[in-house]
Formats: sequence, structure tokens, C-alpha cells
Amino acid sequence: MPFRERHIKHFTTLASIKKPRIFTAVAIILVVTITATIAFLTMTPWVQTTSGPGIVTTLDPNDRQQEINALVSGRIERWYVRDGARVKKGDPILKVADNDPQLLERLDAEQQQLLEQRNAAASALATARIDLERTQRLFEDGLAARRDYEQATIRVEGLRADLAAAEAALTRQQVDISRQSLQLIRAPRDGTILRLNAGDVATTISAGSAVATFQPDGAKRAVELFIDGRDVALVKPGDDVRLLFEGWPAVQFSGWPSVAVGTFEARVLTIDPTAQPNGQFRVLVTEVDNPEVPWPDQRFIRYGATVRGWILLETVPLGFELWRQLNNFPPEFTGEASSDGFAPQ
Repeated sequence: MPFRERHIKHFTTLASIKKPRIFTAVAIILVVTITATIAFLTMTPWVQTTSGPGIVTTLDPNDRQQEINALVSGRIERWYVRDGARVKKGDPILKVADNDPQLLERLDAEQQQLLEQRNAAASALATARIDLERTQRLFEDGLAARRDYEQATIRVEGLRADLAAAEAALTRQQVDISRQSLQLIRAPRDGTILRLNAGDVATTISAGSAVATFQPDGAKRAVELFIDGRDVALVKPGDDVRLLFEGWPAVQFSGWPSVAVGTFEARVLTIDPTAQPNGQFRVLVTEVDNPEVPWPDQRFIRYGATVRGWILLETVPLGFELWRQLNNFPPEFTGEASSDGFAPQ
């Protein structure tokens, strides 16, 4: 008889107590659960990510929201558009009238005077050249003095300078008239007038004043993401990104992007070398070529809309990721070559 059973018989109460089956079941369940949990944390892959907020923008700065400026000073005479109006290239937006209503008439009259001066100078120069040629022939034949020939030459040069001055004055006058003809401001390309910045008719504006805010059509969208400086060293051009657009229904699993629903593919294009004033770094991402699910149409995702992005990094075991998150460590770094071709030491 075993030693334990031989001595338990002396304690009748202890011998009468039987071990409950539920304890055995609970012990088995705990052992199985702990084993399964360890196996799950060790063998389950998890894609590390670095995330940050962002906004929808454009790649080409010419496609971004821009101001339309007045080219001449004057007062607003007529608006041809309103807020939210769609315009084609060359469509009139605003007509500006000069503060002097008779300025164009005065400029036209001044131009006529300058034209007459130019024509008179040209005629005088032509006559002086004929006289110079005649004096030169007489001088060569010995019938005219050298002084007369030199004076004729000087007179031709002086009249040539007068003609050049008259043509310069006429050119300046034509520039003034051309500037005044720019009083009708037109749309630079197809797009939308977002808002009108100037006042009502009879409002005085100066040259260079912003009169309207304009958004061109046909821009290629991109997204500006802002990520923490702790993770920016692990991001490189070409990394895959998952985007969650504002107002778009989605279920996101950052560690398992393959099972996420409602997110869209993107790719890192560039990373700013310097931080923003808040210490975050800007990462510019674009849509991939031939994506499985293209980005939503522009009428759903407009410029300036808020975005949440996850840049996909290394794949590690789930247990390691939990340990990293609890200790607030940066993501795993494999030591691969950086984008400039050099591997960290």
C-alpha cells in the first residue's frame, strides 16, 4: 500500500473528501487555453504598421486650390459667376472698370499722337538718309566739304535716335492699352469657382488682389499622411499603405490588411526630410497602378477630406507585437538598405 494512502486512513474526514470533477475539467481547460494562447501568439503573423492622419491633396501644385487675381486696379463692374459655379477655360469671371471711365479713350488718343510722331520721325530719317547719300557723292567728287558730309552723318544718327525714342514711347503706350484690356478676368482652365473674395459692384480693388478661389479639374489625387518621428526611419518609398477615407464605411484590421474591408491601396511616394512644426513628418502617398479596388470617385472623396492611413512595415509574430506595444518600442527593423542605397550600421 502506498505511503500516502496508508497515512490518510488515520484521517477519516480527509479520506472521505473526493476531488470534484469540475476542478479537473477547469485544470484541463486552463492548460489547453494557455498552450493554445502561447501557440497562437507565437505562430500568428502580424503586420506592423505606423499610422497617422492625413488629407487628400494633389501631386501637381498647378492642380491645387489657387487664387485668381486682378490684373489691373479699378472697380468691380460686373460678376459673371457665383460661388460653386463651373467654368470652362476662357469663360469670363469678372469685369473691372478703371476709376477713370474715359481712360481708354485718352489712351487711344495718345496712341494716335505717338503714331504720328513715329511716322514723322521715320519720314525725317528717310529724307536725311537721301541727303547723306547726295552729300557723300559730292564729297567723293570733291564738290562738297568734309564738314558738310560729317554734319549730314550726325543728323542721320540723331534722327535715328529720335525714331527709336518714338517707337519706344509707342510700345509703352501699347503695353498700357494691353493692360487695360485685361480688365476682363477669365478662367485659366476648366474648374470650379469655390468662392468670390471681392465685394459687390462699385468695390475698388488693386492689381494683384485675390478676387476668387478656384479649383481646377482633372487633378491627380494624392494623400498627405503625417506620422510620428519615432517610426519615420522605417518608412521608405514604395511601401504599401492602406487608407481609410472620411465618411467611407470600413472595418480595419491594421495587423491583417488582407481581411480589412473598406480600405484602399496606396503606395509611399516621398518622405519629407524635415519635420512639421508639430514634430510629425509628412509622407506623400499615391494610388497604385491598376489597383484591385480603385479609390472612390472624386464626388465622394473631395480635396481636403480627412484620411487615416496605415503604412505597412514588417511581419512579426503577434506575441512580439503585443510585447512591443506594452513597452512602447518602435516597430521591428530588419536592417535592409535604406532608400539612398546605404544600410545602417
